[in-house]
Amino acid sequence: MHYNYCPICGTKLKDKKAGDDGNVPYCYTCSKYWFDGFSSAAIVLVANEYGEMAMLRQGYLSHDYWTYVAGYMKPGESAEETAVREVYEELGLKIERLEYGGTHWFPMGDQLMHGFIGFVKKKDFTLSSEVDEAVWINAADAPTLMFPEVPGNTQYPLYRQYLKMTGNK
Repeated sequence: MHYNYCPICGTKLKDKKAGDDGNVPYCYTCSKYWFDGFSSAAIVLVANEYGEMAMLRQGYLSHDYWTYVAGYMKPGESAEETAVREVYEELGLKIERLEYGGTHWFPMGDQLMHGFIGFVKKKDFTLSSEVDEAVWINAADAPTLMFPEVPGNTQYPLYRQYLKMTGNK
């Protein structure tokens, strides 16, 4: 998000040099820079002890493709805390081990996605109201359900990392 007006006092911002960042919107009333902002979210490939992955269908995203657990970070929450919370909220599963999967820019949502691989014990899902359906699927078959591989799709880098991590290159 690009700021044109100060969110505190409403004054129209004017560009001011901010070191190596160049000109940045600045409020002369509040003496504060307003750097461009964006949302951060966690995305988690959830895997069980049988080499299966949890795939979710959420109608508000797509009726044709399935995805991983994902959700926005709340103020004061770390990316890891978000990942654990979202897996529990959406699937009712507790993560036993969480592996970092890097950050990925998601241009369609102007979001920074913090990727993780979460390992859980297999059990039935307890779905939140925002998840229409979830299935355990053999990891080798997951690409048949996933969104197409295009720049910004975090599913594939996490999927390849999971395969490498589990020796299924």
